[in-house]
Amino acid sequence: MADSLSPSPAKPKARRGYAFVIAVAGALLVFCAFLPWTGVEARLGAIGGVSNDIRGIDDSLGVYALIAGIATLALGVGGVFGRPRVAALAVIPGALATIVLVMFVVDPPGVGNGVSVDLGFLSIEPGIRYGWFAALACALAAVALAVLSLVRGRQS
Repeated sequence: MADSLSPSPAKPKARRGYAFVIAVAGALLVFCAFLPWTGVEARLGAIGGVSNDIRGIDDSLGVYALIAGIATLALGVGGVFGRPRVAALAVIPGALATIVLVMFVVDPPGVGNGVSVDLGFLSIEPGIRYGWFAALACALAAVALAVLSLVRGRQS
């Protein structure tokens, strides 16, 4: 009777699911390092405009985020093919990538002093591009999933 009341361990397949998703988040973080993170757009009246985008890997902070993405990917793959708890270590590179991304947005390269100019016929605006937002989402997802994999692993 006591055997039927003891909790059964979680299925390895369920725990490896977190590791797989962590690996996917790491791969997406690596991909996001090659997307535009910041840029300056200049428009001249009705003629049109030009834009200068800076990719993540064009700056040292973007390279650090790329390395954190590779580490997250490696830990996720290690969790899939090895022990699922290895994937929980992805919280470290995910948190570091989040810090690096915040540092990047505090002083983005190539946008000067970050002041917009609007003279009516000429408009110059710096801005954060979609790649930075995607990288931040991937880094935060890696942290959240790593914590979840650890919490769910302990409940079993």
